Amino acid sequence: MLKRVFMAPDPGRTRLRFAARAVLGIGLAVVVCGLAGHSLTGAVTGGLAALLALFTVTDPTVRGQAVTTALLPAVGLPVLAAAAVLHDHPVARDLTFLAVVGLGVYARRWGPRGHSLGVFAFMTYFVAQFLHARTGQLPELYASVLLSVLAAAAVRFGLWCYERRLPPAVVPAPPGGTGLARVTTRQAVQATAGAGFALVVGQLVSGQRWYWAVGATWWVFVNTTSRGETLVRGFRRVLGTVIGIGLALFVAVPAHGDGLVTALVVAVCVFGIFYTAAVSYTWMMLWVTVLAAMLYGLLGVLTPGLLALRLVETGVGALGAALAVAFVLPVTTHSVTDAWIQRALRCVHACTAETAARLAGTPGADPAPLVAELEQLLARVRLSVAPLVHPLHPMHGRKRRARRVLDLLDDCAREVRGLVAVAADPEASHDARLAAACRRVEIAVEALTGGRDIAVRTAPAAKEPALAHLHGLERALAELAAPLRAPSGSPLVGT
Repeated sequence: MLKRVFMAPDPGRTRLRFAARAVLGIGLAVVVCGLAGHSLTGAVTGGLAALLALFTVTDPTVRGQAVTTALLPAVGLPVLAAAAVLHDHPVARDLTFLAVVGLGVYARRWGPRGHSLGVFAFMTYFVAQFLHARTGQLPELYASVLLSVLAAAAVRFGLWCYERRLPPAVVPAPPGGTGLARVTTRQAVQATAGAGFALVVGQLVSGQRWYWAVGATWWVFVNTTSRGETLVRGFRRVLGTVIGIGLALFVAVPAHGDGLVTALVVAVCVFGIFYTAAVSYTWMMLWVTVLAAMLYGLLGVLTPGLLALRLVETGVGALGAALAVAFVLPVTTHSVTDAWIQRALRCVHACTAETAARLAGTPGADPAPLVAELEQLLARVRLSVAPLVHPLHPMHGRKRRARRVLDLLDDCAREVRGLVAVAADPEASHDARLAAACRRVEIAVEALTGGRDIAVRTAPAAKEPALAHLHGLERALAELAAPLRAPSGSPLVGT
């Protein structure tokens, strides 16, 4: 786990800039709230609003990110008002919280913007429970949210908008379907059921901190699709919380809410959350746990018993998510993995065809965007297959087959990247052998996605780089047939 975080590649130092900008933006938001004369509650609300604005907005273009950021208060402020008004009406408060959970997950069907707005709405309600917000505090809390989102936007889109120099990000849409066949609809039902369980059991554990369990259930469902993904994420959340509590006992408890120490540790935690989020959910949860402990220390309520309670409530939330994905409209790992693999294979063919067109001199042919899409699709495949290759997965045959699929897909991606690099050379030329090889790749992809046999072809060693990459791609596609066509009940099916 340590190697994964500290040795993970960071092309263009994107994660480093992402984390450093977060510290700057959230720090500015807190300073602005302080200068406006807001209370500690207002400053905490503003800091969390800025964190969400910088963390959850992931639209592919800078313009889209700006629009989504501007819309955050539009969903957050009404939810904040509802939470404050219903604070003394437990039944209505709880039912409204579950409605926010369901609608927040359902909104993911509208892509990154729907996801961002859903997360912001949920977390606004959650923060209101965290701070015990009342109606008399609403004017200050509204001002804190607005000022902090503006401060975060000023840093993100004005002071340090490194995305302007990057190509638009490719965000693959989730698997489709209609009604209850749609993954986002199923997840909305699952998340609501899991949150209901967490809410009831969480209140039995603690009448004051029950919302931790609901929060744990919510975040277990973020960026997951299948039953296996959700179970693995729940395990990682609990593991990260355990490690984070151990660290908080040595850092947050001795700090006793000291302002300077708290500010320094919170800055480190924010950096850690943003820097590790893309590579390790366990590490991200470690930093989230320490951050929460420091905030409770600042509020003067932190004790070792409170940290132990957080662990129990996190376990309740993870259990609620696990029960929901197991028994409420379950989405199997195999079905989701198969959908992502088929999309990745079709993208391999599209990359090859576009590269061949470029080599042939077709005006406007550019495979680069398709290569970026392929990388995103393979990332989704890895996420979907993660439950099968997890160290705790008991079925070693499935684990071996899953790893074989990942290795061969990585081989495909490597050959495609090499082919595109050759095509970028202005001296590269097209010949009939390239056209024939591209056609064989197309046939192989159609066979893999259609369940037909692939003819294994032994080709002579090619001296031309483009042809060599195409032959390598053919071999990888042919070898994929065996692990992908495992019968029902085999190592890749039924998880």
